[in-house]
Amino acid sequence: MLTSDFDYSLPPELIASEPLPDRAASRMLVVHRETGTLEHRLFSDLPKFARAGDLWVMNNTRVVPARYFSNDGSREVLRLEPLTETRWRCMVKPGKRFRVGHTVEVGEATGTVIEILENGERIIQWDRVVDEEAHGHLALPHYMGRDDQPADRERYQTVFAQAAGAIAAPTAGLHFTPEILAGLPHAFVTLHVGVGTFQPVKVDHIQEHVMHRECYVVPPETAVAVQNAQRVVAVGTTAMRTLETVARDNNGQIVAQSGSTDIFIYPGFQFKAVGAMLTNFHLPKSTLIMLVSAFAGRELIMRAYEEAIRERYRFFSYGDCMLIL
Repeated sequence: MLTSDFDYSLPPELIASEPLPDRAASRMLVVHRETGTLEHRLFSDLPKFARAGDLWVMNNTRVVPARYFSNDGSREVLRLEPLTETRWRCMVKPGKRFRVGHTVEVGEATGTVIEILENGERIIQWDRVVDEEAHGHLALPHYMGRDDQPADRERYQTVFAQAAGAIAAPTAGLHFTPEILAGLPHAFVTLHVGVGTFQPVKVDHIQEHVMHRECYVVPPETAVAVQNAQRVVAVGTTAMRTLETVARDNNGQIVAQSGSTDIFIYPGFQFKAVGAMLTNFHLPKSTLIMLVSAFAGRELIMRAYEEAIRERYRFFSYGDCMLIL
């Protein structure tokens, strides 16, 4: 399949750069796979689509402030992975100012570049722990066209966020309020969302794309709940990728397991665990639109996106959502 098969044209004004005041006020496009029908609802209608025996599986990762600026504002460090408290694997800007031996000051801490990896990432060793609360920023997606604000600390986080470690939010979960969450049988997995989730597919043939790796955990209580469920509803592509990774590795069964996954789900994929999903609208030619196309069919998804654009839905992380049944 070609990457261009998953392209579409989005008017820039439909990109949601700010969240709605009320999480549950988002619109929800309901996609019925069997009939191909599309239904316009609100996220607050979600409980009406729940069935007896459902289990809603959500990603409880917590977004951490992973973006740092040098004291003089001329350089940027994005922490991809803390190898220790004071040794980080990072992306940096501009690269020419982060050669081996170069230093960068963030607050009271001084970091030294000790290694440049083949992909251009840096290993930086700090002389003390960097003050995350004072100097860390959320790495909001580039398409929002703005820096993070204090309000994003709460709003770019699900109400059930618990396990710190994500760079980006599992955005399908952003719509939930405590009240709606309490009314649905649910369980949690953890997948720490990395910057790779925003990386475009740059090859012409999607089979040649190399997926990023992300760490995940399926706790024992979730594995048992999934095994006992009549239908599993994945809340977001990250919950989907976690469940389908474990099912793939265990002959279709969900067991308690942790590890890292680079699973790439695109049309032709055989789903073993998930029967329905809630998801946001995704970037053109992204691995995420390929995943939902695998689940619902490319033609139906592209038609749903056309409908959403025509009806002026809000797109991407702070945007509206889609329920695929």
